[in-house]
Amino acid sequence: MSRGSLHLDSREQELTLQLLEALSSSLALSEVLSRAHVQLAQLLPADYAALCVSDPERPGGYEWAVAQMPPEFFSRYHEFAHEDFVRQAVASQPNVVLRDSEMVTRPQLENSLMYRRCRELRMPLEHVMAVMLDMRRGWHGGITLYRERPKPFSKRDQALLQRLTPVLTSTVRNCRMLGEVSRRGSLLESLFHHQGSESVVLRPPDTELMRTAQATALLERWFAPIERGPGGIPEVLREQLTRLARQDARVTGASDTWTRSGPGVDLRVSFVPLPEDSGSPRPWALVLQEVRNAPLMPESWKQRLTPTEAEVVTRVLQAWDNKLIAEDLGSKEATVKKHLQRVFDKLGVDSRAALLHRASRP
Repeated sequence: MSRGSLHLDSREQELTLQLLEALSSSLALSEVLSRAHVQLAQLLPADYAALCVSDPERPGGYEWAVAQMPPEFFSRYHEFAHEDFVRQAVASQPNVVLRDSEMVTRPQLENSLMYRRCRELRMPLEHVMAVMLDMRRGWHGGITLYRERPKPFSKRDQALLQRLTPVLTSTVRNCRMLGEVSRRGSLLESLFHHQGSESVVLRPPDTELMRTAQATALLERWFAPIERGPGGIPEVLREQLTRLARQDARVTGASDTWTRSGPGVDLRVSFVPLPEDSGSPRPWALVLQEVRNAPLMPESWKQRLTPTEAEVVTRVLQAWDNKLIAEDLGSKEATVKKHLQRVFDKLGVDSRAALLHRASRP
């Protein structure tokens, strides 16, 4: 059953909406997941559940956000971690939900050290379904559901958890990266510096929560004193934020980009809604980035390229590398390279530089 063909009944739809609301209810990871697990447990009943997130400050360490299992399981996990067939299986296919029948054969499961240890701990586990949440930047998480009773997880259960996986991954990433950074400025500084951007975090209408070190200099470089209001925030950006904040970002996924052009470079300001924190108005990040003026793709090229090839070319003209293009299109770097080679062949160029040069010609 494919993700797109999964049909939810009215109860499942209501539980899913409640789950999505819970996932956007706070910046505190344990609080968010505890709330969300109430709905998840009704959508996908299980006898035991565990959700962990890797701790980048402790190599090999994990933060257990949901741990509906006997404490002895976690205290003795190191004894059989090296033979944990679940972890080995999901680690090889991140963001893909797997059932036990897709991980090992039934004899292999029953002969595994993990199976025997769980019985010693009075956890007669018979079936499992799990997914590794790949959050990039060295972080990952895992959701594992176990059943004692002889009722295996169905393909429909698998399809439902697969549908929820992207939003679960996004929520955990936001909580870890954006929730913590709102309280720890140094981490936010590192995040946006890595992306080549600066940021100011505001709670509308005008409460500033924090800003990265070079954000002030960037604003002063692009906006005259008369354009800047309280706190140095340009009025045009404050007005844009006010308009966006009036929308329901949880429903619409509201975000927008404002651009000011300069000689050879543009200032791009992205307005990003962040998860709510303790019932207060939703904070927003104004992400500031200077980008080179990108040449437009000639109309004649669009007639010669496939839609996917055109998307690749558009990003190449914006100076994106293959890795970033692959992430944005949801494909592999090798696939992007193949698309790009076909583009070169069709347009009669042999490199990115030649492609950029030809696009810049009048």
